[in-house]
Amino acid sequence: MKSCPPSACSRCPAAAPEGLQRHGVRMDRWDYVVALAGNPNTGKSTLFNALTGLRQHTGNWPGKTIARAEGGFSYGDKRYKLVDLPGTYSLLSASPDEEIARDFILFGQPHVTVVVVDATRLERNLNLVLQVLQITNRVVVCTNLIDEARTRGLTLDTRGLARDLGVPVVPTAARQGEGVGDLLRAIAEVADGRTRCRPRKLTCDVPGFSRAVHEMVSTLEKAFPGVRHAQWIATRLLEGDKRIAEAVASGELHALMESTEEDSRTGLPVEAATGAPS
Repeated sequence: MKSCPPSACSRCPAAAPEGLQRHGVRMDRWDYVVALAGNPNTGKSTLFNALTGLRQHTGNWPGKTIARAEGGFSYGDKRYKLVDLPGTYSLLSASPDEEIARDFILFGQPHVTVVVVDATRLERNLNLVLQVLQITNRVVVCTNLIDEARTRGLTLDTRGLARDLGVPVVPTAARQGEGVGDLLRAIAEVADGRTRCRPRKLTCDVPGFSRAVHEMVSTLEKAFPGVRHAQWIATRLLEGDKRIAEAVASGELHALMESTEEDSRTGLPVEAATGAPS
């Protein structure tokens, strides 16, 4: 059998970046939870497999028929749980997929949210990035399919984009393993606080809107002590988000906060596992 040249090994998608050890999610503990978000067809699943291998849990989100995958990996001396969120174009809750992704980022409290975007269709993908930045500061943007962008003659200024967004931006070609090591470093540095993100937040200049948000936040905090991201919820209420309004009016917001946080801590039941445990 003909052996591959040594240089080929470093380009093989099966080769793990230096410092990466893949796990199943049946770990005794994890140090950080990482959410993986992105539009459909951005290579998000390929990136998930590059980080976790095929040793992952599959099942459904609680109360939903929508598929869910979790995996784990170690990098440096820390262990990470990776939660693959449904592919979605928006977090404005027009579909169950969007609702799941939004609720996990809002209430699951991931230590880092990686937003995977298509480097060949950046403008369309930035809508989701900006929505995620409204919810959490702890974001890494992964511009995947950078190899396809090069083939099309597109050049991406990731440094300029990182400066404009206020969060790390890492170019990758996950299928070839390109840039995955840089992505791991960026995740680790945001997770442990070495990188302090200062994301660009969208503002609304409608007269009286800021005052209305402030008043709504005070009402929410009285009705739901300990509520997180009250300003974002207040903004969605004032913009007429029916799903958020239903959750607040029915008191479901309390249960949603508790169930999503618990789901983030414990993950899927053991019987939903596929692949060998680590």
